[in-house]
Amino acid sequence: MGETRTIGLVLHPERNPRTAVNTIVGWATGRDATVLGLPDEVDRIDCAAVPVDASELVDRADLVVSLGGDGTMLRSMRLVCGRPTPVLGVNLGRLGFLAEIDVDQLPDALTSIDRNHYTAEPRMAVIATLPDGRSVSAFNDIAMVRFPGDGLTAVEVSVEGHSFVRYSGDAVIVATAAGSTAYSFAAGGPIVSPAVEGFLVIPASAHSAFNRAIMLSAEERVTLELLPSSGTLALEVDGQVHAHLEVGDRVTVAAVPAAARVVRLGATTFYERARRKLRVSGSVEADIL
Repeated sequence: MGETRTIGLVLHPERNPRTAVNTIVGWATGRDATVLGLPDEVDRIDCAAVPVDASELVDRADLVVSLGGDGTMLRSMRLVCGRPTPVLGVNLGRLGFLAEIDVDQLPDALTSIDRNHYTAEPRMAVIATLPDGRSVSAFNDIAMVRFPGDGLTAVEVSVEGHSFVRYSGDAVIVATAAGSTAYSFAAGGPIVSPAVEGFLVIPASAHSAFNRAIMLSAEERVTLELLPSSGTLALEVDGQVHAHLEVGDRVTVAAVPAAARVVRLGATTFYERARRKLRVSGSVEADIL
């Protein structure tokens, strides 16, 4: 953090982060630092953080602290997408992949960050260009998902302008390496190290003969086009619906390496978090001596 220390807060929309916010404000007060928050979030809990709009928070913050779970952390990363501002995830609920610490570890964590005793893990994003020209970014996944009762997801996948495969199923997911442990994992995809700069395209509940995931490099672009046999689809960005898609619509997806930086203090590794969260064990036969 720089000479003028400013902390921006992003809060879970429902959980009560008052204890964590008071801890951050107390830490900042003793160091002549400023704590900013989004008006609708900090006003809800009546705290001492200064309410500012999202653009000002992003412009001024030397550190963004996400208080919640993986969803709040993803929102924080999208907020600072393309900037070098580090994001610290503080867990307020169930164990996740992105949060680095629990609330009781906050004072020590903030002091370590202030002293530059931390690493910033780069996270790749995927950017989707929608049929209306808008662009949306995701740090886990972008998914085309069927509406129940409205036909299957039928999509042609083209890489760098060349048609490769047609998928039919419940959804087609474009996932980052970090997102490989989310929707992509539920669809049967592999676990991919977040250090890998590439992304997956994978069908969920495929009704087609070819049901394998495709791994693309960060330099390649993929285009997904809705086929005549497709139903109306929802376009989900990190699990949130952003648009509806019709037959003939095209969505182009490209990677943005190091689009955000996640604070790591060395408490756990990705593989330790994956083992706990996904209950990774192994074959029973492998354990027999």
